[in-house]
Amino acid sequence: MKSPVRFRALAVLAGILLAQSVAMAEATLTVGDAAPKLQVAQWVQGDPVKEFDSNHVYVVEFWATWCGPCRGSIPHLNELAQKFKDKGVVVIGQDVWEQDDSGVAAFVKKMGDQMTYRVALDDKSQDASGAMAVNWMKAADQHGIPTAFIIDKQGRIAWIGHPMSLKEQVLEDILAGKFDLAAFAKKYEKLQQTQKLQIELEQKLHHAMQDKNWDAADAALAGLEKTVPGGDRNQFTPLHLRILLGRKDYNGAYKLAELMSDAHQGDPAFQNGLAWTLATTKGVDQRGLILAEKIAESANETAKGKLPQILDTLARTQFMNGKTKEAIGTEQKAVDLAPDEMKSFCQNSLMSYEQGRLPEVKQ
Repeated sequence: MKSPVRFRALAVLAGILLAQSVAMAEATLTVGDAAPKLQVAQWVQGDPVKEFDSNHVYVVEFWATWCGPCRGSIPHLNELAQKFKDKGVVVIGQDVWEQDDSGVAAFVKKMGDQMTYRVALDDKSQDASGAMAVNWMKAADQHGIPTAFIIDKQGRIAWIGHPMSLKEQVLEDILAGKFDLAAFAKKYEKLQQTQKLQIELEQKLHHAMQDKNWDAADAALAGLEKTVPGGDRNQFTPLHLRILLGRKDYNGAYKLAELMSDAHQGDPAFQNGLAWTLATTKGVDQRGLILAEKIAESANETAKGKLPQILDTLARTQFMNGKTKEAIGTEQKAVDLAPDEMKSFCQNSLMSYEQGRLPEVKQ
């Protein structure tokens, strides 16, 4: 679900929404319900948990080795596991949607002391999708990972959400029996309704952009922006940029890109998204390509040259501006730094530059 391009936050919803092909269904599992049983094929790490007991609070986090955001949340989850392990909290990293379960153990071993909590494989003996994936994720109408469930001492699901949103105070309150489960259940239901609306609007946006219906795309994007707090709306800037470029309003697009880049000098991921959009949209002229390289250089400088996805973008802009030698050198750095799931992507790009070709990318 997370391709190398998506590391640039340039999925149709800039990486914040679920895949547009997912159809939202009515949840049969929600906050306040009794937690389903654990159905684990193998415990990769840690002592097995056969069932939930009344002496512990459990965090069951669904993840996969190929999921970039999952990797990003592991340190936070590990920190919580370490801090609360003597207070009665058991953290379980429940692997799901894995194409090859045999790689999970090696991944966990490689993570070392950054991932010390229990890790389990899904039971696929009765359903190829996995019992945990079906009875937990699908039942709760959750279609994106990472997703965490907290089970309280009464065996109820007390909290569902992204693990990065899980605060220490939530665990403290659940442990102490002070967590207002009813209030959170109402909040969660509202969030689910908002998410359904977002997915509907995202589908409309996706189809409108495919059909090059820019008025419909603008309308869908405006609706999406209303579903998030004002301070979070900058994440939609690459989409605004794509629409302006689709309209062939190049002056407006370049003005927006430069303005937003200048306003986010300390955010290399955001700048990278802008540069990648300019560098991968057909019709962008030399002025736009020069701007793309400038923005990519700024992102790389802020990242201190340590992020392969930014180096890859910079290499592309360099090549498109006739700097083949520089592009090859920059892409080689990206290859050297790239994690396993991104390395082949960068290696293919490097080969293309060495052969004097611009790498193809999926839009």
